[in-house]
Amino acid sequence: MAQVKMKYGIDLGTTNSAICKMENGDPCIRKTDFLKDTLPSCVSFTKKKVVKVGDSAYNDLRQDKSKATKKWSKLNENVFIEFKRTMGLNTPYESSNMDCSFSSEELSSEVLKALKSFISDDTINAAIITIPAKFKADQIAATKRAATLAGIEHCELLQEPIAASMAYGLSSAQKGGMWLVFDFGGGTFDAALLKVEDGIMQVKDTEGDNYLGGKNLDYAVVDEIIVPYIQENYVIDEILSDDMKKQILRDAMKFYAEQAKNQLSFKSQCDITSQLDEFGEDDEGAEVELDMVVTQQQIKEVVTPIFQKAINICKDLLQRNNLQGSDLDSLILVGGPTYSPVLREMLKEQITPNVDTSVDPMTAVAKGAALYASGIDSEVKDEIKAGTIALELSYESSSVETMEFVSIKLLPNECSGTIPSKLFVEFTRNDNGWSSGKLEINEIGDVVECQLMEGKANAFALTAYDEKGSLIPCFPNEVNIMQGIVVGNAVLPYNIGIEVHDRSQNRDAFIPLKGLEKNQPIPAIGVRNGLKTPKQLRPGVTTDNMVIPIYQGESNTEGTSAI
Repeated sequence: MAQVKMKYGIDLGTTNSAICKMENGDPCIRKTDFLKDTLPSCVSFTKKKVVKVGDSAYNDLRQDKSKATKKWSKLNENVFIEFKRTMGLNTPYESSNMDCSFSSEELSSEVLKALKSFISDDTINAAIITIPAKFKADQIAATKRAATLAGIEHCELLQEPIAASMAYGLSSAQKGGMWLVFDFGGGTFDAALLKVEDGIMQVKDTEGDNYLGGKNLDYAVVDEIIVPYIQENYVIDEILSDDMKKQILRDAMKFYAEQAKNQLSFKSQCDITSQLDEFGEDDEGAEVELDMVVTQQQIKEVVTPIFQKAINICKDLLQRNNLQGSDLDSLILVGGPTYSPVLREMLKEQITPNVDTSVDPMTAVAKGAALYASGIDSEVKDEIKAGTIALELSYESSSVETMEFVSIKLLPNECSGTIPSKLFVEFTRNDNGWSSGKLEINEIGDVVECQLMEGKANAFALTAYDEKGSLIPCFPNEVNIMQGIVVGNAVLPYNIGIEVHDRSQNRDAFIPLKGLEKNQPIPAIGVRNGLKTPKQLRPGVTTDNMVIPIYQGESNTEGTSAI
């Protein structure tokens, strides 16, 4: 079966997602049906049982939330967002229009299907999908199930900060030092510390919070700016005293909070004006309307405590690695909320002045995932057509050298049609600045020394000829080598271990396995010797068995109860 490098990277986000394809050696974000770089991670089910994903679903969500204020009672749920926060849990999302419930991974699969639909010229059955660095085993498994449901048979997962650092590393002039990736997304926060030497990156440590993100900022703006404005102009004591009605109000106002937060990242003040007849009435029957001005100073006071939580996580990360902010050569911003001038100023004051804004915070993860994908082999089924020459290529997909060896040989058993008595192959770089010339190959193989452009993803087209110079289709027909950056292995985000009984204290305690400690490069193997079973296990006796649960724990959990 033929092997070909992956082409696609997917950022499956809490609030927004994106898909990126490698084209001629460059990662290219594919536009959505609304011609945007990102797709809202929102799913809507209509009365006619039509599934809507993205901006149209998000518009449905906004309408539903405002409609709920008309009678101050919750409508039947049929639009869902931020389900990434419940990945790995048994949280049901009940849809009255579909007469059934959906899991987080089923809703995520609809987002993946929508992203796939933006690639009209290819069938996507293999892709890199990004996840937060602090995702646990059950969340990772749920993400893989979502990919399978979306028809992505070969799915590999990549931590979001690593993906972002790849996008940054390829474009940056810096090829060494200590980097800190500050990834503040819509629903999760990740910080990753990387050591870079001559373009070779290795993750040293990670930290984060799977429940800290832009959603927290939006509700803070609602609670501390918009709701107080409504209280000043309307009578809503009864609404606020009822938890359900209060949440309906908060959900309806969240869209305007997000609008204000985004606009105030780029200007000093913004107007918030609701539409006519958009909301319901207050306690005395007056229609609630918004007509207010929000300033950057107001936003600063509200969002500062939330951003501070993320900054404190970074400080703890640096401290446990015996580093200070002055030791950082670059702090890389990822995620929409990092556009905030409030956050950027806080980072410069409290962490390092070396805050880098050269990469697009909204697309860096998807681009990095695509770059990573170009180095991963994927099997291709039913791809070789009649008369096509099958080749086997072997090479390093990323390099810090300016020359890279590619081994190539003919696979006679996988060729379809007649094989010419003599076969020639030529490598041509995508800028047409270098060519290997025609090289004769056979099943024994040969090695081609390819010249790379520095600091770029190099794409080489392969062209096959017979001895008469006639073109022959070949597969694979391209080679992609990224020059300037090499990513080391991902690391374990948690300690992995087991629970054993401590006789001296007469209690069970969690013990990490040697070799499976937090930040150990993956793949890894863990060992724990000197343990005894609580009862004898007799060989051949099927009733004698013992289940050993495997646990994940933070770096400070050794000796605690696994529960």
